[in-house]
Amino acid sequence: DQATVRRALERAELVVVQEAFSTTATCRYADLLLPATTWGEKSGTVTNSERRISRVRPAVAAPGQARHDWSIVVDFAHRLEAMGVGSEFRTATSTAEKSVERNSALPPIASPPEKSLFAYDSPESIWNEHRESTRGRDLDITGMSYAMLDTQGPQQWPLPEGHRTGKERLYEDGVFPTADGKAKFANTVYQPVAEPREARYPLSLTTGRLRDQWHGMSRTGTLGRLFGHVAEPSIEMNAKDMERRQLVNGDLVHVTGKRGSIVVPVQASATLAPNQTFMAMHWGEEFLSGASSTGERLAGVNALTSPAFCPTSKQPEFKHAAIKVLKAEMPWSLLGIAWLPDDQALQAREQLKALMPQFAFASCTPFGRERSGLLFRAAAYDAPPDSVLTAIEGLLGLGGNDVLRYADKKRGQRRAVQLTHAANAGSTKGEARLNAFVLAGDTSAQSWIKTLLQDELPAQAYGRMLLVPGAKPPMALQSRGKQICTCFNVTEAAIATQLGHCKGNEDQRLVQLQAALECGTNCGSCLPEVKRMVRMSIPASQRDATLS
Repeated sequence: DQATVRRALERAELVVVQEAFSTTATCRYADLLLPATTWGEKSGTVTNSERRISRVRPAVAAPGQARHDWSIVVDFAHRLEAMGVGSEFRTATSTAEKSVERNSALPPIASPPEKSLFAYDSPESIWNEHRESTRGRDLDITGMSYAMLDTQGPQQWPLPEGHRTGKERLYEDGVFPTADGKAKFANTVYQPVAEPREARYPLSLTTGRLRDQWHGMSRTGTLGRLFGHVAEPSIEMNAKDMERRQLVNGDLVHVTGKRGSIVVPVQASATLAPNQTFMAMHWGEEFLSGASSTGERLAGVNALTSPAFCPTSKQPEFKHAAIKVLKAEMPWSLLGIAWLPDDQALQAREQLKALMPQFAFASCTPFGRERSGLLFRAAAYDAPPDSVLTAIEGLLGLGGNDVLRYADKKRGQRRAVQLTHAANAGSTKGEARLNAFVLAGDTSAQSWIKTLLQDELPAQAYGRMLLVPGAKPPMALQSRGKQICTCFNVTEAAIATQLGHCKGNEDQRLVQLQAALECGTNCGSCLPEVKRMVRMSIPASQRDATLS
């Protein structure tokens, strides 16, 4: 229930946020924002799903004023202790796992109090306390030490004191960590969803993660290459549901639930049943926003999810909310795309985010593999002031004199295009490429001009035709197609072409395909999609024979 959380953060007397990325949504509420180290900068241990503990060492030095989590919480705790806070809890056991980071601009504390609850000077000292807390339990690691992990490598728990190796399989003796040693089974009875569909809200909204993204995209959302598979926010619907509502792919829709409403493009999905919709949980206000009719900023998809949660596990019911979907009639739209210098792209994105509430709908996402690009999309009931459009053009590098321009204020049309000489390897000398463009009013040309820029195709032959509206390109244009494999930048079209040369059964075709293109051989995230394409490449009669 984001509305409740946001109200709480706004009303709190002091909000201290420890973060590695200042661009996350919570940072906007911070009275004190403290820089923290992230994964590759930390020292300590990590445990994998096999219960194997490994030592972690920093790969790079911490940037700027960033500090480690344990150091932050220890210093912060010492300050509280010096103020007398927590003196009534002197007998309690303390840990230092979650923290808030001290701003290094604050004056250093003179010295920690005597008998401090937080008398730690290294990650190892914290880990040693944790190790002792496991003694005699099913996760006993008292036989481990940093020295063992350093010299003998990762170790599997449990590994009690006196043992030399961990236990490969838990509870194989049939004894469990309960009072009588027996496993406890929970008789879970089916319960219906907390918010069932009804006449006013006839659709079910399910949220989940995208293949190449993670949670709020604080880290993954900074890499354009991770947007190659799913480039922009959208809500997916069953094609029949879209047809009944007279919707086509790309139409903007109002997605409304009992707690709020957002505006987002709609896309048909063959994987959804009737009355089902899906939207990725990552599309928060950092990437998808706009303003309501009352001027209130829209907060992304999670403003729609239910506040209900399981009373036993406390797990929120993210996976279902009742919604309705109505077409959003917004006659004015804008699309701006640009390649930007690597050291300017992130700052430009933050400045574009600040402009998003100027529109009824707006989204901003990065793109690019070897280069940094930004894609900004907006829609409104009326054209915004020229000053807003000028600001967007400037942030996308279209503020100079080397820009082709067209404007028809009466019809609400405005276009700006920039061509540059190609500098990438393999390009012809003097060849021009599209570096940036903004289409405002009529954006139908996006169907081909977007491909021209993002695929970095030769553009010198287009000239002023780049300013002409219309969905049909002035000359033939071949798109690379949808990206399937992010690791090796393999597209759907390339896989389909290669599969035309593969022979044999499904497994044999997959081996041949991967030998040629490597798709699905690294992280494996694209493998289910690759296997589906392999399966569909086999003639139907051969597939039927295999199944029978």
